[in-house]
Amino acid sequence: MTTETAGASGPEAAPERATRRAEFLAFLTLAVLIWPIVAVGIVGGYGFLVWMFQLVAGPPGSPH
Repeated sequence: MTTETAGASGPEAAPERATRRAEFLAFLTLAVLIWPIVAVGIVGGYGFLVWMFQLVAGPPGSPH
């Protein structure tokens, strides 16, 4: 009398569920909080870089 199928529905099912929930929460944190902040930071940083370059080198266009 062995319990070979007990691993699928026994005490090991709870850690799998907790791991799945933690993975889902990590995905939501990345998708909703982290990546939008990173994207805004990259675009804003590039805009700041162009702005500072134009302050030093002058606006783009043909020279007079």
